[in-house]
Amino acid sequence: MKVLMKGNEALAEAAVRAGCRYFFGYPITPQTEISEYLARRLPGAGGVFLQAESEVAAINMVYGAAGAGARVMTSSSGPGISLKQEGISYIAGAELPCVIVNIMRGGPGLGGIQPSQSDYFQATRGGGHGDYRLPVLAPSNVQELVDLTCLAFDLADEYRTPVLILGDGILGQMMEAVELPPVRAAAPEKTWATTGCRGRAKNVITSFFMDAADLERHNLRLQEKYRAISAREARGESYLTGDAGVLVVAFGSTARIAKAAVRAARAEGIAAGLFRPVTLWPFPAELLNRAALQAGAVLTVEMNYGQMVEDVRLALDCRLPVHFYGRGGGMVPGVGEIFREIVKLGGETRERCRVKPA
Repeated sequence: MKVLMKGNEALAEAAVRAGCRYFFGYPITPQTEISEYLARRLPGAGGVFLQAESEVAAINMVYGAAGAGARVMTSSSGPGISLKQEGISYIAGAELPCVIVNIMRGGPGLGGIQPSQSDYFQATRGGGHGDYRLPVLAPSNVQELVDLTCLAFDLADEYRTPVLILGDGILGQMMEAVELPPVRAAAPEKTWATTGCRGRAKNVITSFFMDAADLERHNLRLQEKYRAISAREARGESYLTGDAGVLVVAFGSTARIAKAAVRAARAEGIAAGLFRPVTLWPFPAELLNRAALQAGAVLTVEMNYGQMVEDVRLALDCRLPVHFYGRGGGMVPGVGEIFREIVKLGGETRERCRVKPA
């Protein structure tokens, strides 16, 4: 049965149903409803909600709960995620599973509360210090906020890593019908957790290595894990790409707007298609290349001034011209704006961009 829910609240409910029993956070628009919902929901589910005194305190509480084997989550928006970065690096270095949610707002600095996608670099390049990566999931609707939240907890436990869900103010605040998953009975057993060592050898969780050779061995093992994640977990969605002369690439809520522009272009006889990365790291380069087989030009659309476009160009290895269209500071690109960019590129590539008769 489907229920009508706001994005932030649907994500929070999905976390509970996925086995999350601990949440530590600090309020910031446009994600505060996650905290508000879990403050009501978690105590009744046998869990703990705690509003920390700061984002720095919250992420270190996540470290402690994750080290004890709990399924734990925190959420924030851009400035708060920045404050958490040292703790996120510690958690990644200590190989602790947790879920971190960033419902993006405009920036830089304090910025504004309007939606944005300007935290792409922060999310996909680690953000904190040291050689670490985070799997980054980018939902485009409220149902995906639910589904990818459940996936995030599973990936975190499978690879013993923090996983980041990257949404924006549109997704967090919009309401859609969603189908919620059943409540899971219990989180998986974690034999490595610090749960008391009576009757067994002690577990040690750390990211600190005095000897350089030991630290290098630890880092090489982390890199092996990141290679495994890259090989197995890249995800993307193709829409009308089989004959697409102009391929639009967009993620999150921007992809929904771009899809409408692609349909409008098709109605005008322009063979446009859309590729949507679902994982921003690992970036689905192989899937993008398949979607671009018939393309004469690529248009990357983002709510920022050019961030994912770098990964698109790297993935295509300069095989195709990659153009960029973006709005920032909380401004949302409209269907008409994207349509005009598609038409412009369709005119430049001519025959490859005409819809072929059936």
